[in-house]
Amino acid sequence: MAAKHRCAKGRHRTPQPLNVTLRTTGGLLAGVTLIGLAAGTARVAGAGTDGASARAATLAAVVPDAEVGVPHASREDDENENGHASLVRATIMKRKAKAKRVRSMPGQSIPAETEAEAEVHADVRRQAPAAMAPVPKAARPAPAKKRATAADAIELAKEQVGIEEDSQGRTKFQEWYVKTKRARETARRDGGRDPEVYANAAWCSMFISWVGDKLGLSDQIGMDAWTIEHAKWFKKRNRWGTKPRPGAIVFFAWSGSKNLYAIQHVGMVIKDKGHGTIETVEGNTSNAVRVRQRSTSTVVGYGYPDYAKG
Repeated sequence: MAAKHRCAKGRHRTPQPLNVTLRTTGGLLAGVTLIGLAAGTARVAGAGTDGASARAATLAAVVPDAEVGVPHASREDDENENGHASLVRATIMKRKAKAKRVRSMPGQSIPAETEAEAEVHADVRRQAPAAMAPVPKAARPAPAKKRATAADAIELAKEQVGIEEDSQGRTKFQEWYVKTKRARETARRDGGRDPEVYANAAWCSMFISWVGDKLGLSDQIGMDAWTIEHAKWFKKRNRWGTKPRPGAIVFFAWSGSKNLYAIQHVGMVIKDKGHGTIETVEGNTSNAVRVRQRSTSTVVGYGYPDYAKG
């Protein structure tokens, strides 16, 4: 193998006009072949005594900071050229690695090439079709509300035990009823025009109506301020009887009459205690909501809401 020639400032090659090696500002080396250089070289050679020097001057003028060399067919030159290509590839890899490191280091500037790539990627993301975005799941329909049972109605009614009238004879049950559409209807029916007539009226029937409304069972328990009309509502719907059942709406006449027009009071059955006695929860008894023990002899009849099976 021919020995490589070196000097203190670098490696030398025999000049040749057909091959030019460029140095870039980044330290990369690229081989460039100048086409038609022979003609330019001939013209320059005629102007001086050293043709090789003239050709080198011409190339230096065309390509600044260039080395002019003549390729050899020797093994040494083949190795030199291979080494040159390896140097180019190694330098490119180093630059890529450096750019990657810079991107990952906070507070460091990103090379122009990387910024350009980032802009392209951002533009692609902006132009992505809307169909590519994740599709939200369809909202599930709200589950149907569970229908109340007789036990639910009794529990809610008993939770009101202890509520009393204020100094004006009013409770939350009257205040609620006055604001309902049903109050306007019954006010007209009962000869009045203003639902405020119920604001301090007897409220046992309004208490039962309130329980039905809060459970979503107004279509089963009814809604009224007058006990007689409330009892008629059940009878018209064939939900009327004489047997006590838990959750049944019980109507009383203290005289013991079984006539609907004799009805004076209403409550809800908690349970049949036997021996002609029932336990009830009632509004407007001694001006409050209370649990009572009543004789069935005072019962006119019972209204039966259609509760869910408990």
